[in-house]
Amino acid sequence: MNQFIILNPSDTVAVALQDIPAGTELKTPQGTVTTREEVKRGHKIALKSFAVGDNVVKYGFPIGHATTAVAAGAWMHTQNLKTNLDGELTYTYQPQKLPNVYADKKDSRTFMGYKRPNGKVGIRNDLYIIPTVGCINPLLDIVVQQFKALHPDNGSFDNVILLKHPYGCSQLGDDFEQTRKILVDAALQPNAGGVLIFGLGCENNQMDGMEKAIEAQGGIDPQRMKFLISQEVDDELGLALDYLEELNDAAADDVRTPQPLSELKIGLKCGGSDGLSGVTANPLLGQLSDFVTAQGGSTVLSEVPEMFGAETILMSRAKDEATFEKIVKLINGFKAYFESFHQPIYENPSPGNKEGGISTLEDKSLGCTQKSGHSPVNDVLQYGEKIRQSGLTLLQSPGNDLVSSSAEASADCQMVLFTTGRGTPFATYVPTVKVASNSYIANKKPRWIDFDAGQLLEKSMADLADEFIQYIIDVASGEKTNNEKYGIHGLAIFKTGVTE
Repeated sequence: MNQFIILNPSDTVAVALQDIPAGTELKTPQGTVTTREEVKRGHKIALKSFAVGDNVVKYGFPIGHATTAVAAGAWMHTQNLKTNLDGELTYTYQPQKLPNVYADKKDSRTFMGYKRPNGKVGIRNDLYIIPTVGCINPLLDIVVQQFKALHPDNGSFDNVILLKHPYGCSQLGDDFEQTRKILVDAALQPNAGGVLIFGLGCENNQMDGMEKAIEAQGGIDPQRMKFLISQEVDDELGLALDYLEELNDAAADDVRTPQPLSELKIGLKCGGSDGLSGVTANPLLGQLSDFVTAQGGSTVLSEVPEMFGAETILMSRAKDEATFEKIVKLINGFKAYFESFHQPIYENPSPGNKEGGISTLEDKSLGCTQKSGHSPVNDVLQYGEKIRQSGLTLLQSPGNDLVSSSAEASADCQMVLFTTGRGTPFATYVPTVKVASNSYIANKKPRWIDFDAGQLLEKSMADLADEFIQYIIDVASGEKTNNEKYGIHGLAIFKTGVTE
């Protein structure tokens, strides 16, 4: 295996593919470079000498500037490299069409999914139990335990998922509206084969408001969706179990049927990244995104702060000027959100990202946006909105793993693909495929990781992409992800306002 990789001919740094000792001679197109200190896997090596203020180029773009004089062969990281980003920017529309290797390759494969009466397709037939307010979470733990005692195999469902959250009361304005919107989105997720919405009775998030919001978005099927207000009944646990049994009976005859790949809706997410995330896992997701969109399906890229520094790449791929303006509003709107709380816009990456070799936000963002492949950006969604059209969509959400993944599920993504170089057990409430950027973490955490993109250091992208595409089709057809095997599911809601 090669010791390092240069990602673009114009790059002035290389990325170490393994730990490289000090004094190692590296033969590069620019000449032989000798490492001046140990450089860990995923970290950067200077290919030239830098003066203070010189731009450092990776992926073909500046990822910051040198803060000290740096000699060729030196380790380039936070001790001698700083972001170039500062404040809001003015953008101009400069469209660019990138080649999609799958553009003319229509695929006849199908996946086995659940066709819903509203025309949407789920890849799971799950039972969702949704509290309207966080203070009844303990009651619902008991309800789930009672149902699973009767149905150890989940009955008619693939998974039984309790969507715990701490909100639904003492919230004001947009904050409250976001909570209700996300819970309504979950109730209408195409992976849901049955839904119990369980309220307390005195919370801000009143049940009649939930019902009206659900009705406005497509209606309520009383066979598949039940509502219970615990303060209004004598035995809320007994009645909840009765409702779950009714939902179980209603789903008993549900079967998977062949569905075209155009029905796939997939979220693209990364977390706990390292210096190889932009070399292996994220480009692999980019290939998958290009494949899915070429078949008429949909992919969703979120994490707006992790577009900062690479946003012009996404803007250049806007399908038209109106979409470009939406992306500008998305980017500058999130910067304004940071500033409204007097917080630095570019205080990223996280400690784990830095330990893995990512030095600046540009470094992180240029790697992150590779998950979107080369497809045009067809639409931009605000937080809590659902996918409106096929192709690649950008979604307003923070970089936080839990919140952003949940936002993609709420947008109707049937699964979320989650790349990581550091590893994480987290999953949202739809199947969450963990894709490792390096084989080390894939082998170390086999209960967390579903697919090893570190194989790209030894296999071709074309070969591994074919393998990954088939794996995703298998997941869509029912193959369980690790989070499903171990019962790891979660919901996180973006809190932006005042709590009473």
